[in-house]
Amino acid sequence: MHARLGENSYGKSAIRLVKVVREGAHHSLHDLTVDVRLEGDFQRAHVAGDNAAVLPTDTMKNTVYALARKHDVHPPEAFAALVGMRLLEASPWATCVTVDVARHGWNRIMTDGHAHDTAFQHASEEQRTASVRSERAAPGHVEAGVRDLVVLRTSGSAFSGFPRDAYTTIAETRDRILATSLAAGWRYAATPADYNTTFAAVRQALLGTFASHASESVQHTLFAMGQAALEASADVEEIHLSLPNRHHLLVDLTPFQLDNPNAIFVATTEPYGLIEATLRRPSPSESSQTTARGSPPP
Repeated sequence: MHARLGENSYGKSAIRLVKVVREGAHHSLHDLTVDVRLEGDFQRAHVAGDNAAVLPTDTMKNTVYALARKHDVHPPEAFAALVGMRLLEASPWATCVTVDVARHGWNRIMTDGHAHDTAFQHASEEQRTASVRSERAAPGHVEAGVRDLVVLRTSGSAFSGFPRDAYTTIAETRDRILATSLAAGWRYAATPADYNTTFAAVRQALLGTFASHASESVQHTLFAMGQAALEASADVEEIHLSLPNRHHLLVDLTPFQLDNPNAIFVATTEPYGLIEATLRRPSPSESSQTTARGSPPP
């Protein structure tokens, strides 16, 4: 029996890169994790052990470091595109290269009311992400996003009106804690005039909607957040949102002769509900149909 090779790829993952930009006494810190993946004509490496087309993954790692020395690494979308194009040049057997970048946050330490020039403290676990797929015969496919953005609101979230059966024990509520570790990734239809400005606008749209939306469920708020993100930038073609529900369960204090008016909770990490969806802009035909019928109900 002769097996047939299917989809395959290879690359270098978790390339840790820290770059310090020195402008006199003032330093800027850029902390990135880069993943590189090549797809292409690598059949002989798999079936015949012929490595003539296999660019070493060590070369990929070194390419990231060398380009970081010669070029800006911010914004991450532009740096990812630069790495991808360089690796396409280095590997004529590759048909496409995908470069994923996660930017880790650092804040300047405040001393005497001023931001220190060279001292930093680690920010939250939130990461700004960028993914660029570079192909020889097609324009680059650019995505941006955030992950591990932990948010919580103590009111304005409900969950009621759901079906019940013999195994349903959860009580309906009109006021609960809503918390999640947000992951969002959006695809650009065209290159924005400024990646940083667009990223900030989309991120703020997500956060502002999470904070103010009158939520009937996580699904309800997810859709509102995605819609706000699409409205925040005409360059965003679609957005995928992942909202794991970080449950905060009301503690029963009646054994201690105490009431609990939504005050004392236990925070749990497992198990958790996971709500995900992708929102896309309507096609021109869909938009014209909607206009002809009138606006859809909210």
